[in-house]
Amino acid sequence: MAKQLEPAFALVDCNSFYASCARVFRPDLARVPIVVLSNNDGCVNPRSYDAKPFVKMGEPYFQIRHKLKHHGIVPFSSNCALYGDMSGRVITLIESMVSAVEAYSIDEVFADLTGISNLSALGRRIRSQVLVFPSE
Repeated sequence: MAKQLEPAFALVDCNSFYASCARVFRPDLARVPIVVLSNNDGCVNPRSYDAKPFVKMGEPYFQIRHKLKHHGIVPFSSNCALYGDMSGRVITLIESMVSAVEAYSIDEVFADLTGISNLSALGRRIRSQVLVFPSE
């Protein structure tokens, strides 16, 4: 009788997804703190990791413009079409590397890793491919 494989799953979560999407088209901002503003530029929504020490989630943009400028933080308006497109690309890429995925949110998927022996190598491969795919 064949040995049944132990199920294994991972939650793949993109880091600061909206800010990362903005940086795809602005590689000059790779090391610059970024915030993405809510619809109609009302308040800070996602922030890059390097912006988090200076700006709180949900702060009204009109109240913190001076703080952003002081810390060299670049604000971006929301671009929901871009985020949806980039999410689809990331999911498609991950689907090509594992047996099954289930989207959990725009920047998170559950991946079925059952039967994959070197999980660290797979994680590095997914990360490296996600980091380069938009420029291909």
